[in-house]
Amino acid sequence: MELRIFTEPQQGASYDDLLAVARSAEDAGYDAFFRSDHYLKMGSADGLPGPTDAWTTLAGLARDTSRIRLGTLMTSATFRYPGVLAITIAQVDQMSGGRVEFGFGAGWYEEEHSAYGIPFPALGERFERYGEQLEIITGLWATPEGGTFSFAGKHYRLADSPALSKPAQRPRPPVLIGGMGAKRTPALAARFADEFNLPFVDVDAAAAQFGRVEAACAAIGRDPAEITRSVALVACVGRDDSEVARRAAVIGRDADELRANGLAGTPAEVVDRLGRWRERTGISRVYLQLLDLADLDHLELVAAEVAPQLR
Repeated sequence: MELRIFTEPQQGASYDDLLAVARSAEDAGYDAFFRSDHYLKMGSADGLPGPTDAWTTLAGLARDTSRIRLGTLMTSATFRYPGVLAITIAQVDQMSGGRVEFGFGAGWYEEEHSAYGIPFPALGERFERYGEQLEIITGLWATPEGGTFSFAGKHYRLADSPALSKPAQRPRPPVLIGGMGAKRTPALAARFADEFNLPFVDVDAAAAQFGRVEAACAAIGRDPAEITRSVALVACVGRDDSEVARRAAVIGRDADELRANGLAGTPAEVVDRLGRWRERTGISRVYLQLLDLADLDHLELVAAEVAPQLR
């Protein structure tokens, strides 16, 4: 089972903060560093020094790291035009030497759209746009050099695009899709996803949604084993109960609540919980949401005492 680091910079983080976490994760042997793609804080956090753009951050990390994979959970389809986004991701993939992964969602956080003047259509239209963007972005990347790509949809039209630039990874960077929608989300995952991710759900809900994705794959003749299954969970690991409680308090959570709903406890407890997750859902990858970015010892503890037991 692979462990990846997942951060929420909108809650308060500079580029230098994120770079320190990414480099520590790389040195500790983690598979990937991911970040959210949000422009507004959530809850009681002060959000200082203010939001950082996800793809600008990943472009910097592409040059400031050397091995670790880099991605988003999840870039919102409402934030960018698909042709521009395809170019941006391709460029960051080139800058990283082929280490980018593209997490992509329909968008959900209305307040950040209002705060920064970003249109926020109704849910049905957002999913229409999301589906068209997936077709366009993957279609642009898949077009052979020297060819052209055209698309005529309800919301987007491309005419004779040269479909450049190309990402370093061929045919494309991995595409991650996620969420609990019962019909449209599994159908889109079956068509486009290399990985399906579920954030902050319980094991029974995850098993049911993975089952829907499997059924959607069967409906179009795709082998569901081609799609990696993953989850994102809040991490709060300590060498003993007092360290677990201290880390929970720093992020404003209760240790017992996190044991029930996240990934909290001693290394032995966490290994046992992940084993039960794997047995029940078939996951092979976990994104550890780290909310205290200054606590690099937390990251190193998991790498030293949890990760080796999952290999």
